[in-house]
Amino acid sequence: MSKRPSKGTLSLKKLWRHLARFTPEYIWNSLGSRNAVVLLAGIIGMAAGILAVLLKNGVGWLRKLPSMAGGNGTEELLFALPIIGLVLTHVLVRGVFGGRHPGPGIPSTLHALSRMRAKLSRMSMISPAASALLTVGFGGSAGLEAPAVQGSAAIASEVSDRFNLDYRYRMVLIGCAASASLAAMFKAPLAAIVFAVEVIMIDLTTASLVPLLIASLSALLTTTLFIDPEELIQAGRRLPRWDGAVLAYIPFGVICGLASVWFSTVYRQTGSLVRRFRHAGARILISGAVIGGVLALFPSLYGEGFELINDLLKGQFTALDTEGRLSLVPGATARTLLIMSILWACKPALTGLTVGAGGVGGVFAPALVSGALLGGIFLLTTDLLFPSWHLIGGHFVLAGMAGLMAGILRAPLTAIFLAAEASGGYDLFIPLMLTSAIAFQTARWMRPNSIYTQELADRGELITHDKDKTVLTLMKLSDQVERDFDAVRADMTLGQLVEVVAKSKRNIHPVLQADGKLVGIVPLEEIRAVMFDQSRYNELTVKDLMVLPAATLDCDQQMEKVMETFDRTRAWNLPVQEQGRYIGFVSRSKLFGAYRAWLQEVSED
Repeated sequence: MSKRPSKGTLSLKKLWRHLARFTPEYIWNSLGSRNAVVLLAGIIGMAAGILAVLLKNGVGWLRKLPSMAGGNGTEELLFALPIIGLVLTHVLVRGVFGGRHPGPGIPSTLHALSRMRAKLSRMSMISPAASALLTVGFGGSAGLEAPAVQGSAAIASEVSDRFNLDYRYRMVLIGCAASASLAAMFKAPLAAIVFAVEVIMIDLTTASLVPLLIASLSALLTTTLFIDPEELIQAGRRLPRWDGAVLAYIPFGVICGLASVWFSTVYRQTGSLVRRFRHAGARILISGAVIGGVLALFPSLYGEGFELINDLLKGQFTALDTEGRLSLVPGATARTLLIMSILWACKPALTGLTVGAGGVGGVFAPALVSGALLGGIFLLTTDLLFPSWHLIGGHFVLAGMAGLMAGILRAPLTAIFLAAEASGGYDLFIPLMLTSAIAFQTARWMRPNSIYTQELADRGELITHDKDKTVLTLMKLSDQVERDFDAVRADMTLGQLVEVVAKSKRNIHPVLQADGKLVGIVPLEEIRAVMFDQSRYNELTVKDLMVLPAATLDCDQQMEKVMETFDRTRAWNLPVQEQGRYIGFVSRSKLFGAYRAWLQEVSED
């Protein structure tokens, strides 16, 4: 005789059945699309906050390794740690993640938005953060913001898959992930929202603003509730008030613009240089040795470098060279200026070596460090040349950070708000705006695209706020190819061709060689005059009747070029080839229908 289940068991089963009702479809339909997106934005924000805490605390713990060694062997340890970090990163990527390198975090996220229909792999939820933890924690010169953004964006992509969301909502949630990551990393929620608009290209509308706010605030609250991570610029909140001096920020803005172009050039060239070594071991050994050698001389360049920023804001220039290696240089100001110039020149090169050797990290933090150093250099230079100016050092450190960020990332509003929030208020809003605007215009005049978007722009895969270009970027020609055309051979007679035409549902026939290459087409209107003349069925061949197509498209051709080809040729159907072999036709009407469908998907309700 079986035992009767207890009331507790029945209640648990009832509870389980009740909870099982809350499927993604049930939640979406019950709350409605807008409310469901807000709920998901809050969840993604909390996940991004937890990821930021793990990264910050993990790197903070690893950064203590040199100090644990004490005075003896510190230089040797600083030399060896970057090599160890790069080796561990390589082993992790090859052994655990199957050789799938996360790549540059924010460009990889932008590529997923433009070419992967806003879909990131599940592995990206873990691999960027874990790899960056080893790279930056062991002294690699890179930032944690890019891996945090990529990991959070992958979480948003997975949530979107679970709820079967279309591209529009996927884009919003990935923007929420990006803003949440930066809000958690830098404790700057407004700057994080602006970053999602400027860099991730989220349209700031009523439908996206609330989710972005919820994601940023939930990430910020999560980091505050679980642990209080080290702030980016904690010394910036104790700066004196702005004295109203404006003129000095005009030339400084131009200098920041020029310096941002120089930073991007050095970063890319050093990365390309080290990638020329085919063997991964050679890349790691050479890059690690160079990075370690510089760290042994100047430990302040270790990792992200936020301690260096705080020292500059406090005016503690002696911390830049604690070992007194340049003590032979006469004059304290000249010695400090030389040290800062060396550190400023080394930072982008070390970042390029770190990423080029297979390390994982972003350029956000190195850009801030370089900007802070440039502000200090400008201050000391003006003190030497114009001692009567009496400029406030911390103000130019913040302005330098904003200027370099505006020029390197092409995100002037993000730069302004981040520096303003870091300084604890908007007292410096005018000099920050002036420096960022001038730096942005100078850098854009010299190089149109940012360090994030240059490669995507070269390939025509860059998402912008231009809806037309965005839709054309998202569309893929391979998805629009129609393959149900009946092919014929050039040596077929007119009679054989008529038999094919009689059974076909199409009014155009490709003429192919034995190897699949297209040699011509036979439009129905071209043969209508002779197709009923049976006396010529054996006289004429397809070769006599075929014509050349107005143009031929490649399967991987950019959609903008495809549209230009249709406009130029005024054709309604064009053949498509893949690696020189015919695969089908694409029609103007099908492209127009796909364009309308994508336009509806990327537009707001």
